[in-house]
Amino acid sequence: MSVSNTQLLQLLNSILLPEKVNDYCPNGLQVEGKKEVTKIVTGVTASQALIDHAVSINADAILVHHGYFWKGESPCITGMKKKRIQELLKHDINLYAYHLPLDIHPTLGNNAQLAKLLGIVNVSPLEENNPQSVVMQGRFDGGISPIELSELLSTVLNRTSLLEPANKTKIETVAWCTGGGQGYIELAAEKGIDAYITGEVSEQTIHVAREMNIHFYAAGHHATERYGVKALGDYVQQELAIEVVFVDIDNPA
Repeated sequence: MSVSNTQLLQLLNSILLPEKVNDYCPNGLQVEGKKEVTKIVTGVTASQALIDHAVSINADAILVHHGYFWKGESPCITGMKKKRIQELLKHDINLYAYHLPLDIHPTLGNNAQLAKLLGIVNVSPLEENNPQSVVMQGRFDGGISPIELSELLSTVLNRTSLLEPANKTKIETVAWCTGGGQGYIELAAEKGIDAYITGEVSEQTIHVAREMNIHFYAAGHHATERYGVKALGDYVQQELAIEVVFVDIDNPA
């Protein structure tokens, strides 16, 4: 079974609606390859290792969360960027990338998938009156202790998360933003949320957590964003009946 690269693009755009999102990079087909697609590799980031794997299994397309051409970066195609793009063009591989549209999708997105894995219920945007909020809030039915949540994150994500504990013995409400979403911790604390989960930590994040008495978890940028692109790939495979292979290139960050 195969589909055209434009059919694949149309399906992805129809489910993720990138035109409705103000992002830091182009979403959609970033590098055009062969017209017919029979095998897709999905992964978090379009790294050289992911490209090399796609080449090794004769994939026609790569679908990622972190692609290329970010605002503020040099537009010159040199060095590492040149090597990556050269390999894509040499092997005629399409590169599709979706950043914020994949973070915020209500069922396939990174935030939605993390909530599903952790058993968070009553999910809604933390940013009021913003259906495209990149930070979400919800509850743990019956509550959970800070250590139990830390252990749950470690089990689900297969890595040890950083915990900065607050002076609260039970977590009932939680807010989260996968990836580099540590900047939303203050908003979560202002709204009286018990705990905040994200991928990364900055120096000032710890001070906010301590001074505003909110449990803080940094569970890994890569680790918290594996599941959106995997869910999207599963959706594509079901809809188009073509082979989709998820490849997890380990990254401790």
